[in-house]
Amino acid sequence: MSADRDVSHFRIGEAARRAGVTTRTLRYYQEVGLLEPSGATPGGNRLYSVGDVERLRRILELRDVMGFDLERIRLFLRSEDRLAELRAEAERGPSTARRAEMVAEAFELNHLMQAEIVQKQGVLTGVLAELRARAVRYREIADEIGLDLDAARVP
Repeated sequence: MSADRDVSHFRIGEAARRAGVTTRTLRYYQEVGLLEPSGATPGGNRLYSVGDVERLRRILELRDVMGFDLERIRLFLRSEDRLAELRAEAERGPSTARRAEMVAEAFELNHLMQAEIVQKQGVLTGVLAELRARAVRYREIADEIGLDLDAARVP
C-alpha cells in the first residue's frame, strides 16, 4: 500500500506533522504501548491511519491539558477503548441481561475515569490555594512598604 496514493494512511513524518509532534514522540508512544500504527509499507515503514492520528491527539490532550502521566493515559485509553467496544456490542442488540452487564461495566469505567479527574483537580486546587495564599502575603508585604501592586502591574 502506498502512503502517497492512500490518503487514509500516513507515513510517520506526516502523521507526526498532523499531530504537531516529532517522529521521535510518535515512536516513543509506540514503544510504551500507547499507540500502534495501523499498517506498514512493504519496506516496513510505519503507516498511521486518521484514527491513529486522532488517538495520538487524545494522548497529547491527556498529557498536556489534563497533566496525566503515562499510567493514567494508559488507563484512560484502555477505558475509552473498552467503552467503544461496549457501544459496538450494544449496536448489535444484545439481550436484556447482557445490556445490564454492559451498562454496569460502562458505569464503572466512567466512575474510574471521573475519579482520576477528581484526583487531578484536587492536586490543582491545592496548588492554586498555595498560590493564592502567597499572593495574599505579597499584598501584605506591599502594603507594609507602601507599594501599590495594582498600579505596578504590567498590563
